[in-house]
Amino acid sequence: MEKELSGKESLAIITEMIGKAKREAAGDGSFQILLWGWTISLCNLGHYFLEKSGYEYPYAVWLLVIPAIIASIVYGVRKSQKARVKTHLDVVLNQLWLAIFGGIMVVLAFMPSLQFNQSPVILILAALGMFVTGTLIRVNMVKLGGLILAIAAIIAFTLPVTEQYLVSGIAIILGYLVPGYYLKRNYRERV
Repeated sequence: MEKELSGKESLAIITEMIGKAKREAAGDGSFQILLWGWTISLCNLGHYFLEKSGYEYPYAVWLLVIPAIIASIVYGVRKSQKARVKTHLDVVLNQLWLAIFGGIMVVLAFMPSLQFNQSPVILILAALGMFVTGTLIRVNMVKLGGLILAIAAIIAFTLPVTEQYLVSGIAIILGYLVPGYYLKRNYRERV
C-alpha cells in the first residue's frame, strides 16, 4: 500500500527533482558549450592569423567544424539514449540550440549578401542562446557570457571583416569557454 505524502514531503521531492534536472542540464550542457567554444574560437582566431599572414585560403581552418558537428551529434544521440527521463528543460534547451544552429546556417548561406559580415550576426544568435540558456538553468555566469557575446557583436559591426574574426575569437573564449568551464566545475562539485 502506498504511503500518503504530506505537503512538505511532496514539496521536498519536487524541489529535489527540479534541482536534479537543473544540474543535469547545466553539467551536460558544458560539453556542447566547450566543444563549440573551442572549435569556433580556434577557427575564428586561425582565420584571422592565417589571413594576416597572407595565406591564400584562410577559410580552410573552418573545416574543423565538420568533426565538431559529428562529435556533437554522436554525443547528443548517446545522451538521449542513456536518458531515463527527458525533462521539459532538456527539450526546451535542445530546441533553442537547434533553432540557433538553423539561424546560423541561414546566415552562412547568405554570407555574400551580407558582404561577409556574418560574424556579428552569428555572435548575436550565440548571445541569445547563451543568455536564454543561462536564464533557464538559472546560472548568471552563462547569462553574462551571452551579454559578452552581444557586446562583441556590437563591436564587430564597427570593424572590417578580418578584424571581426579576432573579436569573435576572443568573444567566444569569454562568452562560451569561461561559462562552459564554470558549468563543468560546478556540475562536478554538485554530483
